Amino acid sequence: MITSTANAKVKRLVSLKKKKRLRDEENLFITEGIRMFREVPADRVREIYLSESFYHKEKKILGQVLGKHRVQIEILSDQVFACASDTVTPQGVLCLVKRKEYRKREIIEGDCPFLLVLDNIQDPGNLGTIVRTAEGAGVTGILLSQDCVDMYNPKTIRSTMGSVYRLPFYYSRNIVEDLEELKKTGICTYAAHLEGKKAYDEENYCGPCAFLIGNEGNGLRAEIMERAQEYIRIPMKGGVESLNAAIAASVLMFEAARQRRH
Repeated sequence: MITSTANAKVKRLVSLKKKKRLRDEENLFITEGIRMFREVPADRVREIYLSESFYHKEKKILGQVLGKHRVQIEILSDQVFACASDTVTPQGVLCLVKRKEYRKREIIEGDCPFLLVLDNIQDPGNLGTIVRTAEGAGVTGILLSQDCVDMYNPKTIRSTMGSVYRLPFYYSRNIVEDLEELKKTGICTYAAHLEGKKAYDEENYCGPCAFLIGNEGNGLRAEIMERAQEYIRIPMKGGVESLNAAIAASVLMFEAARQRRH
């Protein structure tokens, strides 16, 4: 059992938690919590860390899940685990997981793509919520601008509640060029805009489509907005002018999901 925060493995966990550069170099990310532990694809798990109290208390869960993993397992004292954890009240289990790289072609091709294009999303919780909601709505892939927050930020990972394991995503090298490529491949792009001629539920999203979602404070950048093929409105009551990025994305995605379901 590891009982010191000076241990090299613990220091590495802390660095992976804090530093995107190290996550990129090692092609790994950290997941925490029982649910994320249960859902992680077995072939992508590289290391498992358990708190001492979790190890002794949850042997039934461990017996069910550990059988599918053939990787190194380390037990940390509760104090040391708390140091490695990114949560205030750790559940007692975290994993190092190999990242899965998707190609742009995998995102934009298919029978009837249903995409999100995210521009400069900065809040890790917002991004994670969008990813989880996207999976629930049936989105087939997500394109992100290079300046979006890191998908493998621990807060983002937690907010996806496992969807990060399953929903394809790609960080665009040039989001403007990729929007032009979407247009050429027959994917219609929609942006919520106050001057939209139609309300969001008056358009038809049953064909290949993509919703453009902008930064939490500033919305879509002008060069992105200009490339949207259709502007749509989310009608508001009272003095409200706009919605949180994750909420707006949810409204649009589930309207498309409703139409596609019927």
